[in-house]
Amino acid sequence: MKDLISRRDAIKGIALGAGTILAAGATTRARAADLPHLAPTDPVAVALAYHESAKTVEAAKFPNYKPGQMCSNCLQLTGKEGDAWRPCNLFPGKLVNAGGWCKVYVKKP
Repeated sequence: MKDLISRRDAIKGIALGAGTILAAGATTRARAADLPHLAPTDPVAVALAYHESAKTVEAAKFPNYKPGQMCSNCLQLTGKEGDAWRPCNLFPGKLVNAGGWCKVYVKKP
């Protein structure tokens, strides 16, 4: 009895697996684009002092804010670099403005 898998079947399996992974990634990206934008009035946004624009942050009111800090260079932001609205680990199910800021900002390494 021969239980070995043929080279052709192995290559088919690898191709099928790779295609499945690529399709799953495309679906995830499409779903991220369909997420609603985070409203500054959202209770979690209020609790974390989220601002849609870092330009509107009052440094006197938020002493941990430093010029140049914004969601686009924060460790918590995910998604495609360059997109104006992207997912954030702190606000699951919502997109944040890449030019925004919140008090949980952590600079990307």
